[in-house]
Amino acid sequence: MTLIVVATIDAQADHIDAVRAALETVVPPSRVESACLRYELHLDNKIPTRFIMLEEWTDKAALTAHYATPHFKALVAAVGDKVVKIDIAELSKLK
Repeated sequence: MTLIVVATIDAQADHIDAVRAALETVVPPSRVESACLRYELHLDNKIPTRFIMLEEWTDKAALTAHYATPHFKALVAAVGDKVVKIDIAELSKLK
């Protein structure tokens, strides 16, 4: 069964552009990871500081491997002090 991830990233208002740029940078290398089935960046239409990443991975091990990649580590370093909150939900599809 695949693993669905919904990552909600709330940027500080004065760092929206920097957070967006960092998130956009991680998308292409993440999409080419062999265990990545979906990796999409979205902007919340009601909250301009909120970004949502919708991801689908083959399994938990694939997500763990993703967290160890250089491009993900660079993302964490780039947004670390520019976000208010990051929430990661790991979901299992029931139907």
